[in-house]
Amino acid sequence: MSTFKKFFGSKKNDASNAKAAAKQLEETRDLLTKKSEFLEKKIEEELNTARRYGMKNKKMALKALARKKGYENQLQKIDNTILIVESQLQALDNAGMNLEVFRVLKNTSESMKGLHKNMKLDNVQDIMDDIAEQREIAQEISDAISNPATFGLEIDDDELARELEALQAEDLERQMLDVGPLPDVPSIPSHEIAGPSTVKPQADTSEKDLEELMAWAE
Repeated sequence: MSTFKKFFGSKKNDASNAKAAAKQLEETRDLLTKKSEFLEKKIEEELNTARRYGMKNKKMALKALARKKGYENQLQKIDNTILIVESQLQALDNAGMNLEVFRVLKNTSESMKGLHKNMKLDNVQDIMDDIAEQREIAQEISDAISNPATFGLEIDDDELARELEALQAEDLERQMLDVGPLPDVPSIPSHEIAGPSTVKPQADTSEKDLEELMAWAE
């Protein structure tokens, strides 16, 4: 028997055992629940009996309360047992779910091993290298096809610059031709315009007298 079967058993046996255990726990819980309901009724009856006797028959009232106390103790134990049974049911359900998850993981692992059995890391790397090489070749082919020079469509930047200069010259010439008439300017007079006066100012009187005096002295 394999280690897996030793600890977990076969799938069929596990399912049967888990189902049987769950059924037993559910039956036990139902039985305890009925017993709990019975004790609750008995407690209510004894309480009513104690009230009915009251002060009329104190002895009977005390006996009824004593029986009620005994029923309450039993009820407490049964309620605790029900909690334990329900916790076991939940634990069993979780165990079954964990076992199912374990089986799924195990099957997944075995499937992956089968898929990877014929796949070696070196082969995968070779394939990836081939793919990268083919992508480079495809890119080179695409660049060659889309190159304008291949079809004589290569653009000469100098030629474009000369064409732009010619267009700018045409625009400038057109703007000069579109200029309107010049504004009116004053007409040139036909007669000669007098220039600045050439009359020399008379010499100062004192200078003239000085010259005459010097001539007389000679």
